[in-house]
Amino acid sequence: MKSKISLLLIVLLIFVSCQQNSPKIEEGMIKVAIFYENGEGKTFDMDYYANKHMPMAASLFGDDLKAMSIDKGLANGAPDKPLPYVAIGYFYFEDMDTFKNSMGAHSETLRVDVPNYTNILPMIQISEVQTAE
Repeated sequence: MKSKISLLLIVLLIFVSCQQNSPKIEEGMIKVAIFYENGEGKTFDMDYYANKHMPMAASLFGDDLKAMSIDKGLANGAPDKPLPYVAIGYFYFEDMDTFKNSMGAHSETLRVDVPNYTNILPMIQISEVQTAE
């Protein structure tokens, strides 16, 4: 019984620790989505993007960046249709001013790195995070 309780406490501590270290995405935050459209002749190096470009961006943005994530495209929702995007990157900022200041200061550095992982011209959408009830 003691070992079961100990195991349960360890699992609970790990869960709480992971929750505290996870970034919280909240309503009203600014979400920057960078879409990399699929197509003939288009290339994308996911390893470089995930392990060099995005960490570089996180380093440049510093504490202004509240969270980031990457979607790696796998399939289209409709059978026998091509994948619309090979990847989508996301950055989350507290508000629009923070986003503008941070992106403005580092956009050129990020832009010149794009040819290192893709020949796709990224499409960018800036949104405000909303929650569903």
